[in-house]
Amino acid sequence: MRNCITSVAGGPTAIGPYSLAVETSGRFLFVSGMTPMDPATGKMSDGPVAVQTRLVLENMRRVLGEAGASLADVVSCRVFLAQLTEKNFAEMNAVYKEFFTDGYPARTTVGAQLMNMAVEIECVVRLGDA
Repeated sequence: MRNCITSVAGGPTAIGPYSLAVETSGRFLFVSGMTPMDPATGKMSDGPVAVQTRLVLENMRRVLGEAGASLADVVSCRVFLAQLTEKNFAEMNAVYKEFFTDGYPARTTVGAQLMNMAVEIECVVRLGDA
């Protein structure tokens, strides 16, 4: 059994054949890569890595809220940076630390060819017991 989230009120909407998040009967939530899309305009941010990372994590927080979870429930993240440089990593990391303050999830950061964005982040969330 699974529950697919494809849109969030006041938040992002899936723009392709994927779910924003999938909850499994095992009580895990698998969240698709969140992008720096402004939910108010539907447009991707073209700001610097720090601005895009903040928007990505705000979108993630909205999706998690829809599933009854929070960033504190995240157990693992994958961060994709279009330009994996020391500067971009440091900018992303500084914002990331603002959002994950009560213990950090496991994380992998990789350089990736991204379309029209500097950063994308996906996560796995452990949901409370039923």
